[in-house]
Amino acid sequence: MTAYAETPSPASARATFLRGMRDGAPFLLVVGPFAMLFGVVASEAGLKVYEALVYSIAVIAGASQFASLQLLRDGAPVAVALVSALAVNLRMAMYSASLTPHIGGAPLWQRALAAYFLVDQSYACSVMAFEKHRDWSVSQKVGYFFGVIIPICPFWYVFTVIGAMVGSTIPPELALDFALPITFIAMVAPMLRSVAHLAACGVAIALALVFAGLPYNLGLLIAALAGMMTGAAIEKRSQTEAST
Repeated sequence: MTAYAETPSPASARATFLRGMRDGAPFLLVVGPFAMLFGVVASEAGLKVYEALVYSIAVIAGASQFASLQLLRDGAPVAVALVSALAVNLRMAMYSASLTPHIGGAPLWQRALAAYFLVDQSYACSVMAFEKHRDWSVSQKVGYFFGVIIPICPFWYVFTVIGAMVGSTIPPELALDFALPITFIAMVAPMLRSVAHLAACGVAIALALVFAGLPYNLGLLIAALAGMMTGAAIEKRSQTEAST
């Protein structure tokens, strides 16, 4: 993806910030239960409330937090837990590369904050908005990005604390774990717009099921890497064919 020339837009950075808040608000419906579930799991794993909060602040990546904490809870080596967490979060590197043409010209402190708050929801909303509004300036795009995270990240911390405080007192009938699959389906499905996307998704799903029995969640690592390699190979082949 290459950078494009930006033209003035009637929308201000404040207007795009408010638009980002509006677009990010629906994710609160799943971020709340998802974060509470992590707090509960962290509490059951023996973490104190402040330790669960620090975990969320330091990692701020739900799937990675669950994967690493569950592995540590099951007695897996720390190295395996770290590698699993990094593998789950490899998508963040691709997210960053995708957003760089849009907000790469922002001041360093803004890019540093954006890197920290780059989560699935902020990326999904931002990349779709930026592609739709190519006339937005860098400041407008940065405003939108930070607007999206306002209803998401602060509440991730808040509900983590709530979950850790109430612990196992939450009835199993509430089934808080519904938030994880629903969140990812809602984010990923609209973004499967090319053959490379669909192939990567299909390969990852298939291999995750095939290797589900491997210890320490190693099947997830294999599936993630194979899915990314498949998508990249098809994308590269498509670009080569288009240029010839």
